[in-house]
Amino acid sequence: MTYKTILVHADGTPQAEQRIRLAALVALAHDAHLVGAAMTGLSRHALPDGSIAAVGTPFPFDLRLLHDRADAALSQFTECASRLGVPSIEARRVDDAADDGLILQSPYADLLVLSQADPHDHSNSLPARLPQTVMFHSARAVLLVPHAGQFEQTGKRVLVGWNGSAAAVTVAAAPQAGGHGRQVDVPGAELARYLFRHGVEVTLVRQDEDRRAGEALLELACGSGADLLVMGGYGHQRMQEWLLGGATRTVLRGMTLPVLMAH
Repeated sequence: MTYKTILVHADGTPQAEQRIRLAALVALAHDAHLVGAAMTGLSRHALPDGSIAAVGTPFPFDLRLLHDRADAALSQFTECASRLGVPSIEARRVDDAADDGLILQSPYADLLVLSQADPHDHSNSLPARLPQTVMFHSARAVLLVPHAGQFEQTGKRVLVGWNGSAAAVTVAAAPQAGGHGRQVDVPGAELARYLFRHGVEVTLVRQDEDRRAGEALLELACGSGADLLVMGGYGHQRMQEWLLGGATRTVLRGMTLPVLMAH
């Protein structure tokens, strides 16, 4: 399976340019249709027919400002994707909150592209819990782009964090992330044989199990020259919030390379 439809979050934040750029490069590698989705920020549950256009009663703010902000984000998406030469693009404005809008569209894409939350950004321009909320509820894997740094490619050398359980959700997608010419570092013999049969050059790596998994993965990714980390996302829901597993929390906070993750 290759990616044929890629959905990227377009929001006009400082992280948007790099996120859109990486999504465009993946789309080019797969000859995929690239969709930029900008949410207005007003939950569809607050609207009578799920659309701002259907609102007939006064709101305490000018709804046109929400449309204008989303349209500006989509203009940035269109300009960036066109400049990079993506032949098939679509700008989509959605009347919804960022997390709900992305989750709602996820079944109709092969991959979602979001940014890591920036702990130093106190403007609330990008919700801190957006990546994990979308990951845990999305129908597809999520490619998370670090909030800082430049990434000219991803998926040429892949590190797979594997423990034989939920990470299997993402392994099938891992060989597809960068197109052809992949090299993958993995810790399991059976997984290595599985990927080898897909034409992937595999290197087996075993790490000390006494170390914290998240820290070990990030250190190994840096030391191996990986440009993509693939792993399962772990957590459990409690009182409407997801409590992250240790490795997931560590990687989401400390990632310095793109991470392909699914729950």
